Amino acid sequence: MLDPLALYELADDLPDLHEPVMIHALTGFVDAGNASRITRDHLIQEQPEAGGRRVAAFDVDQLLDYRARRPSMVFHADRWEHYDAPRLTLTALRDADGTSFLLLSGPEPDLQWERFVEAVTTLIERFEVHLTIGINSVPMAVPHTRPIGVTAYATRKQLITGHEVLTQRIQVPGSVGALLEYRLGQGDRDAAGFVAHVPHYLAQSEYPAAAERLIQSIAKVAGLNLPVNDLHTAAEMVSSEVDRQVAQADEATALVKALEQQYDANARHRPEVMRAMTRPGPLPTADELAAELERFLADQPEPEDPSA
Repeated sequence: MLDPLALYELADDLPDLHEPVMIHALTGFVDAGNASRITRDHLIQEQPEAGGRRVAAFDVDQLLDYRARRPSMVFHADRWEHYDAPRLTLTALRDADGTSFLLLSGPEPDLQWERFVEAVTTLIERFEVHLTIGINSVPMAVPHTRPIGVTAYATRKQLITGHEVLTQRIQVPGSVGALLEYRLGQGDRDAAGFVAHVPHYLAQSEYPAAAERLIQSIAKVAGLNLPVNDLHTAAEMVSSEVDRQVAQADEATALVKALEQQYDANARHRPEVMRAMTRPGPLPTADELAAELERFLADQPEPEDPSA
C-alpha cells in the first residue's frame, strides 16, 4: 500500500477539537431523497463561520475515476468559463452549543479504498475522534404520510440502544463508508450509522424529512445540539405538495392508502418486514404500488423549492 499520509494535506492552523465526533457523508452511493446531501448541506449552512473550517483536503486525482463521474464544466460563448472541481475534505464544524465536530464530505473514492480508509483512520487518531457516524438513505415500501423510519447499526450495541436494527443477515454492494466502519470495528473503535427509509415514489426527489430524521439520530447518539427547524419547515412544505398532487387523482389516493394499510399492519417498522410486503396478497405488492404512484407523480409539476 502507498503511504496513506501522502493522500491528504492538513491545514496550517489546526483547531483544538477536544475529542470530537466525525460524521462522514460521501456522495456516489445510494442516497434516496438526496437525504445525505441535504444533511451535509444543512450542517454546513448552520455554521457561524461560512462553511466551517477545513482541516484536511484529500488528493482527489488519486481517488476518482473522472470518466465514470465527469465533473461539470461551463462553456460560455467562445471559451470555457468554469470547472466544478471535485473536493473531498474534512471540515471542523460546531453545533448550536459551540461543541466541535468533524464532517468528511465529497465524492466517494472510486480507487484505493483501503489506502483511503487508512488515511481517514490516521486523521481519526490525530484528532482523537471518539465516535465516527455514517449516514445514508434507501428507498422503501412506505408511505410519506407516516413517520420516517431509520435503521441503525454500530460496532457496539450500546451505541444504538433504542433504535431499530436489521435482524437478518444480508449481502449488499459495498461502499467506502461501510468499509471504513468495518475497519474501525476491527480496530475496536466506536462507529455507528443510520439509514433513513424514503418512500419509493419520492426517492428521486428532494426529501428533507429524511434528512431531518438523520440529523436527529446523529444528535442523539453523539450528544450534539443540531437544530432542524428549517428542515422541518421544508419537510412540511414538501409533504403538503405531495398530498396536493396525490389528492388530484383517486387512483393515487387509493395507492397511498394501500401503503398506509401495509405500514400500519406491522406494529414494528423493520426493513425485513417491509421487504415481506412485496409478497402477493389481497393488496397489490409494494413495488407495484410504488411504481404506479411514481409514474403518477412524475407527470405532476415539480414542487416549489422550499428554500426559494
